[in-house]
Amino acid sequence: MTKLIEFYFDFVSPYSFLAYKQICKIEKEMKIEFTYKPILLGGLHNLRKITAPAFIEGKKKYMIDDCKMIAKKFDIKFQFNQNFPINTVSLMRGILTIDQNKKGKYLESFFDAYWSSNLDLSNNDVVKKILGELNIDSEYFFKKINEDEIKNLLKKLTQEAYDKEIFGAPTFIVNNKLFWGQDRLDYALDEYKNSI
Repeated sequence: MTKLIEFYFDFVSPYSFLAYKQICKIEKEMKIEFTYKPILLGGLHNLRKITAPAFIEGKKKYMIDDCKMIAKKFDIKFQFNQNFPINTVSLMRGILTIDQNKKGKYLESFFDAYWSSNLDLSNNDVVKKILGELNIDSEYFFKKINEDEIKNLLKKLTQEAYDKEIFGAPTFIVNNKLFWGQDRLDYALDEYKNSI
């Protein structure tokens, strides 16, 4: 049986952000460990032949209102980013390049920058500024994310998600059971607790 909860996510997903904020509290208060699985959501959608809600006007409007409602309920500082959606491939590859001891701060900084501070993360100058605040060398960062090994690793993780029949983010996997959406986090936790 698993002792971990797998968390598949992409910075571009507002629901991933809302789940992440809840996970931070759970990890701290309940001492439950999550395994963070970065994927490229656009790539997953392409594999699944899914049109994302961001490109369907009625769904996008609902999603914005829904995210605001969820954020209010959980007291999460949230602002739907005016630059949504962006291509997050560089940022998601970045997770795979940085030291383990900086990953937590990296996730927090870029999630908050996009979904709390409304920053344009498609602008490399904005990204470089955040990297500087994290004491991550931006020249090394941009060189590393363009190496084939890192490119292939993100593709592999995205393909892994597809092979596990994941179709969106966030998704949680516990005991090979799939729980899709931030509103299924409690169900994933129940499955985890019943397995230990």
